[in-house]
Amino acid sequence: MAARHDHVHLEITPQVLLKAYACGVFPMAESADDPDLFWVEPEHRGIIPLSNFHIPKRLRRTVRSDRYTVVASQDFQGVIDGCARPGPGRKRTWINSEIRRLYGELFKMGYCHTIEVYDGDELIGGLYGVCLASVFFGESMFSTKRDASKVALVHLVARMKAGGFSLLDTQFVTDHLEQFGAEEIPRGLYNELLDAALQEPAAFFAVPPQLSGAQALELAEQPY
Repeated sequence: MAARHDHVHLEITPQVLLKAYACGVFPMAESADDPDLFWVEPEHRGIIPLSNFHIPKRLRRTVRSDRYTVVASQDFQGVIDGCARPGPGRKRTWINSEIRRLYGELFKMGYCHTIEVYDGDELIGGLYGVCLASVFFGESMFSTKRDASKVALVHLVARMKAGGFSLLDTQFVTDHLEQFGAEEIPRGLYNELLDAALQEPAAFFAVPPQLSGAQALELAEQPY
C-alpha cells in the first residue's frame, strides 16, 4: 500500500497534530524506541461506514451479556499502555514516548478519547482515538481477553451514532476490522468525506460514560 512518509525531527505540538488530522494526515513512529515521528497519508484509507456497521452474532451475545464493564475516557494511560504492549501477533509496537506525550495532551484537552473494557477491576481491552467535529480517528486497540477490543468497538460505534458522528476512520483495514464492515477508499474520496464531516458538530458524551451492553447494541445497530 503506497503512502507518503515524511520524517519529522521538530517537536510537534497538539495543535499541529490536530491540523494534520484535519488534512487527512496522521503520525507514526518506526518503533517504540525511535524518538522521531513520520507523517502518513495513505493512498487508500480504511473507514467503517456507520450505516454499514455489522456485528457478528456471537459478539452480539457477548456484548449483551455484560460479561465486561465498558466505560469511556476514564483511564487514558491504561489504554495507551495496553496498546503499546507487544501481544499475540504483534511483536513490535510503534507507540513511542512522543506518541504517548502528544495523545496524553490531547486527552487532557478533550480531543482524544478512550473506550475501556474491564473484567472486574482489570483493564482487559480498549481503544483510543482523536475526535474532531463529527470524525473519530481510530488510532489503536488492544485486547488481553477474548473479544475485548471488539466489544470496545461496538461501544464506540454506539457512542458515535448517539452523538451524531459521520466518519469513523480506521487508517488501514485489517481482517479484524473487515468483519465489522470496514472498507478501503481512495484518498480523494476520503478527503471529501473528511471535509464534509469536519463541518458537522458531534458529541462524544451524548450518552453517559458507561453504557450497558443492551444499550450499546440498540444504539450501534440503529439505522443511520
